[in-house]
Amino acid sequence: MSASTQAFLDMLAAERGAAANTLAAYRRDLDGAEELIGDLAQASRAKVAQLSGAWSALAPSTVARKASALRQYFGFALDEGWRQDDPSGALPSPRSRRPLPKVLSHSQVEALLERAELEAQSAKPASLRQLALLEMLYGSGLRATELVSLPLSAVPRDAPLITVMGKGGQARMVPVSERARESLQQWIKVRPAEKSSRYLFPSRTRSGADSHLSRVRLFQLLKDLAVRAGLDPSGISPHVLRHAFATHLLEGGADLRVLQTLLGHVDIATTQIYTHVDAARLVTLVNSRHPLATRRTSD
Repeated sequence: MSASTQAFLDMLAAERGAAANTLAAYRRDLDGAEELIGDLAQASRAKVAQLSGAWSALAPSTVARKASALRQYFGFALDEGWRQDDPSGALPSPRSRRPLPKVLSHSQVEALLERAELEAQSAKPASLRQLALLEMLYGSGLRATELVSLPLSAVPRDAPLITVMGKGGQARMVPVSERARESLQQWIKVRPAEKSSRYLFPSRTRSGADSHLSRVRLFQLLKDLAVRAGLDPSGISPHVLRHAFATHLLEGGADLRVLQTLLGHVDIATTQIYTHVDAARLVTLVNSRHPLATRRTSD
């Protein structure tokens, strides 16, 4: 990686508070482009145009992501004086329709909750933690990383709100239901030996460093719970539960701007995907339940 691209990544981390996963994605895209056309700070417009052919076999969404990373880099390089031109116009601009997110039905969510509640009756720490995680994912719409990295100090005592540190280091207030608060309090009572940890959901590490439950482990826990609840595990994940939170709120009449705030979306366009989900549900409902749905059309 060239010094200029490393400086760009350093800027993303320092000035924009980019998360480690985001920085890793940018690094991969910029490294890949440099392997194809050389140092990005020196690459000619003609060289940049060659990326269209090199990326021709990739999905439109992947090309769009790579092009976005390079556009931001070129803008930074221009501001720093490393380049006298901005060759971003030579990058491909694929039109990709954002796929609709997977959404769980109310009955599927209820099946997950019922199973988790049943297992929590054992009062085993793992089962109480599982219920608390599920309640927060579906009840507050948290991202997986936001949830597993919650500090113990974030748990509300009286106020029904919790402060969450989202993408880019942006803090937001998220409501916590009575159910979720109760499950959190039950979990805190049985938190294991890592009680000195600052994390709400601590995890053991070989080095003894203070750490929290990993996103991968959270993913596995939900998959296993889905199997025990009689659901297809391929359709269950932390992100799917976040989508369910948003979609079910919208179905209940929630305002799109309120939903944007709860989800921590910077751009309202990101939140608007849920209007398409709701519209698709309504079309399915009309086609399956309307009296004319079962009536044959005349030949």
